[in-house]
Amino acid sequence: MKISLTFIFTLLMIFLSSCSSSPSSSMKQKIINLNIQTNDKNKELIIESLLINKQKFNINFEDENSYLLENNVLNSKLKYFCRGFLDDQKDLIQKSVFQNKDNKDKNILVIFSEEQTPLANKLKEKYPNEEYYLIKESNYEIQIKKLLDIESSSSRFLKLSQLDKNIEISHTPRIKNNITSVYFLMNYEIGKTIVPIFRSYAFNLDFYSSTEIFHDALDLKKLLDFEKTYIPITDKMVENLSNRNSFNIQDNITMTLINDFIEIEKIYQHNLFREDFIPNSGNMVVKKNNCINRDLNFWQVSSDNFNQI
Repeated sequence: MKISLTFIFTLLMIFLSSCSSSPSSSMKQKIINLNIQTNDKNKELIIESLLINKQKFNINFEDENSYLLENNVLNSKLKYFCRGFLDDQKDLIQKSVFQNKDNKDKNILVIFSEEQTPLANKLKEKYPNEEYYLIKESNYEIQIKKLLDIESSSSRFLKLSQLDKNIEISHTPRIKNNITSVYFLMNYEIGKTIVPIFRSYAFNLDFYSSTEIFHDALDLKKLLDFEKTYIPITDKMVENLSNRNSFNIQDNITMTLINDFIEIEKIYQHNLFREDFIPNSGNMVVKKNNCINRDLNFWQVSSDNFNQI
């Protein structure tokens, strides 16, 4: 019989897991049994999670009838949760920014890259009265200044200053006054350039984005490019991201979601609902036979918040 490399790897990991805990801690642990189908990268993250937490486990990646963990964990509706993590984020932004905006006379400015066009189109169908702008990969600052009507403000200042050249007048360009907030739909490479330009001109506006805007960043310190931007993510998850080292933030978020899934699986297998477990990716206690609503909050990117981590 041909034995797969995955099977050998699994046996080795089970052995290492058993050895990684002291006898006293092992007695307190509940063994978790996992039957999962997923890609190799997620298998590695699952094993890493189990070993880091010194969790005793049995795992099988070969059963074709087992639970399917989708390759893109951030976009998938993980077992026991009501929605995917990114869907939860976008739902919070829509409810808080679009549906409950304070000033109905002003518009939300949605800035999106080409790859985010499908989502922008869905938002446009749902909220047609807002402003939508596809940012092109050319001179970003020229596009933004035109969009915010900065040139008109500068032109008015130039005319005013020419009335009496002996008077020195300070000038801060004013953007058009019909915008209440900005929602960014783009990846890290574009966002790290776009957001600082917007902030330099529209410093009185609220900025929003999902975590997608910094998924490819290597660590949280890189997020200072997105100063004052509101992100739908729990404080516990931010703290976890600051304590992990990986290739990028997306991998660290994926690890947090996998950790949540494993802990909740253990709760169900051993009926541990009295523990009032709250997942790191959400703010709601896990309840038996109820899908988990993460009930996310907004976390603002700021140097002050980084100093508190």
